[in-house]
Parts: sequence; C-alpha cells; structure tokens
Amino acid sequence: MAEHEDIVRVLFIEDDPAVAEMYRTKLELDGYAVQSAPDGETALRLAANSPPDIVFLDIGLPKMDGLAVLERLRADDRTRSLPVVILSNFSEAELVQRGLKLGALDYLIKSHTTPAQVAGNVPNWLNS
Repeated sequence: MAEHEDIVRVLFIEDDPAVAEMYRTKLELDGYAVQSAPDGETALRLAANSPPDIVFLDIGLPKMDGLAVLERLRADDRTRSLPVVILSNFSEAELVQRGLKLGALDYLIKSHTTPAQVAGNVPNWLNS
C-alpha cells in the first residue's frame, strides 16, 4: 500500500462546477489528491478540519468572496501558513494587489492559465 503522506493534498475553491472539475481532473491525473469547495464557508471548514498542502482560491464566490476567505485563513492558527494561489477571472490591479498583500503566493487569471500550468507549478509553489 502506498504512503499517503507523500500525496500532496489540494483544496480547490471554485463555485463553477465545470471549472472545478476541469482543474480537479488535471490535478488528479498528475497525482494530487483534490478536495473541492463550492463556497468560502465550506472551504474554511475543510481547511481548518484537515489542512491541505496548497489552496487554489477563486475570488468570485457565493456567501463570502475569496479575499475574505484568504483573510480568515490567515487569521486562524491552523491555516495561517497555508500556501494559497488565487485563480480568478477578476484581473483588476487593485484585487491582485490586495490578494498578494494578504499573503497569496500568486494571482492567476483563469483565461490565461491552463489546468496543466496550474498542476505543473504546484511543486514550485510548495517550495516557495
């Protein structure tokens, strides 16, 4: 039986099921264990109960936007140091700056980012 500790666990926070499934499929094909959350509240609960190795976070989420989720992750001792990469359709400079200032490792624009690029960069983000 394989060592489960070696599998990188990803939390993918995305309200569009088709987008979430597209990225999940690629990440799983590359050997990552992926949990999806359709909204910020679910994401915070999952992250606190079983902290993942890396989080991909959409900004436009129901109930609580991605920046609020990131603020809450940073405020909780259990999730304060989680690597978070924002993956959003919003490309406004102000949002990008706020996301990075709140501690996101990177801010990716969905229309310019393929699932293969996301999966391929996971090792770099985990080592940064």
